[in-house]
Amino acid sequence: MKKHWKKVIAPVIIIAIAILYYVLIGIVFFTIDAISIPMKIIGLIFPVAFIAVCIFVLKERIQEIRSGEEDDIGKY
Repeated sequence: MKKHWKKVIAPVIIIAIAILYYVLIGIVFFTIDAISIPMKIIGLIFPVAFIAVCIFVLKERIQEIRSGEEDDIGKY
């Protein structure tokens, strides 16, 4: 079990950085006064969608690591 956690650390850190980046983009879009409300909403939808995709990919990667599948190349 401990061996798996060492392999999970890097994906978690990378996804955390990506999520922080998208949160900051969303905050910037929301705080700019020159942008209309519909554009602010669109500017928030994309970062939220990217955050959801990042979390999904992280979940899938953790499942791959726990199952012992190191790379996707093993499936082919």
